[in-house]
Amino acid sequence: MGKRLTNARSICSCVSPHLTPHVIFSWYELLGWGILDYAGNNLKWFNHVIMEDTVWKYACQRDLQVSDTAKVAFQWIDHYAAAFDGSHTYMFQQQEKNIDWMRIGAFSIDSHAALLSESLVAPLRIPKEATKKPVVSNGCCLVKNIKNGIWIADLQLVQCRVCDLHSSDGTMQTLDAKHIELFLNKDFHDGTWEYEALGSYNIKKPADRASGGIFDILHLNEESTSVIFDLKSWVGKNNDWQPKAMITPHAVAINTFLQDKGIQIKFHIMKAGKDGVVVAIRISHQLL
Repeated sequence: MGKRLTNARSICSCVSPHLTPHVIFSWYELLGWGILDYAGNNLKWFNHVIMEDTVWKYACQRDLQVSDTAKVAFQWIDHYAAAFDGSHTYMFQQQEKNIDWMRIGAFSIDSHAALLSESLVAPLRIPKEATKKPVVSNGCCLVKNIKNGIWIADLQLVQCRVCDLHSSDGTMQTLDAKHIELFLNKDFHDGTWEYEALGSYNIKKPADRASGGIFDILHLNEESTSVIFDLKSWVGKNNDWQPKAMITPHAVAINTFLQDKGIQIKFHIMKAGKDGVVVAIRISHQLL
């Protein structure tokens, strides 16, 4: 689960006790009040330093384990709070559908384009379609005009009450990725920005796993990304039904073993307005 920030207690000023007659002089007491006086004089300096945007930028990149990225539209202290307050996308939209979730981690997109794939077997094939709208082809989808920067990935277990598959068992897993700025936009909170379906892909024959990944096109063939394709190193044993995830500097993937079931994979994106950049991505799996 994502970590929650503890409520900060307000700082109270210190009041020295009134002197009473026949007080025994103590060097320790004098030293104690001297330290408090020094701390008070430096409190404004400390408050100024701790509110520096560069401090929170460093803290955010350190705790999300990502490298330096492009400029952001909001203050880093707000990004840090949104990233570590335990929030996820289903808390703001379709909250009633969420069953459980797990924070995977953060990765970066640098190329304004990402490959969404249900397969984690290299080499991945990039769809050749050059249409304006992304098209799902053989379990892959090339999404362009993606907002560069830090992306945070979660694994969601949700109810599919409105699914169109009568044989579904009522739940599905979702690889849920969002740009770090998503929660700071009011158009997301008031529902102006909505997820749109790109398409789906069915695996009708019995499948032994449900997997999916999001890959920055620019870094698809780099050594750091190839760790994801080394499935034996992270997916576990075939009889381990717990979902597993792997994240690299520019990609994220999930895998869950199945007991030979057919599955449907759905691809969704959210744009910052009708013609805006892509700010959220979902890859969902449900049983056929």
